[in-house]
Amino acid sequence: MTGAGAGQGPPIVLVLGVTGSGKTTVGKAVAELLHLPFVEGDDFHPAANVAKMSAGRALDDADREPWLRALADRVRHSVEAGEGLVVACSALKRAYRDGLRAAARGRLWCLYLALDRDTAWDRVSRRTGHFMPARLVDSQFETLEPLEPDEPGMTMDATADLPAQLTRVRAAVGRFGEHTAR
Repeated sequence: MTGAGAGQGPPIVLVLGVTGSGKTTVGKAVAELLHLPFVEGDDFHPAANVAKMSAGRALDDADREPWLRALADRVRHSVEAGEGLVVACSALKRAYRDGLRAAARGRLWCLYLALDRDTAWDRVSRRTGHFMPARLVDSQFETLEPLEPDEPGMTMDATADLPAQLTRVRAAVGRFGEHTAR
């Protein structure tokens, strides 16, 4: 995306939410819309994390630390290269987002996909080929700290019509880019 964050470079867009909120689907659509590369946060989990979640055990902060560090390194690489990026990552706690925000050097914009517990459970219980079982949905909501007003970004209903929402996302990221260029 040209112009966004012109003074500092293109945006780093973090698509966040609980499991089943559609982070990958929406993240890929946002990346295409903004002409930015897409990164799937799940690909950065160490094998031990994937095994733990596959066994139905929730991750704790110690488990998430190497995963978040690897994602922060990827974000930092994009910033240093002057590139934008879209990252799909649960980033359930403010502290996790703050770490990614520090790596992005003021260029992180968050798209929080808000979803209720029942819809998340329904979606996760029907999907195939993913390591996260439906029995971990509750742990995601227990950990979740929704986007706060002082965090650059917006909240979007995860069940809303995607094409209509993408228009709002494009405008919001553009405004963020104008603001960071000052």
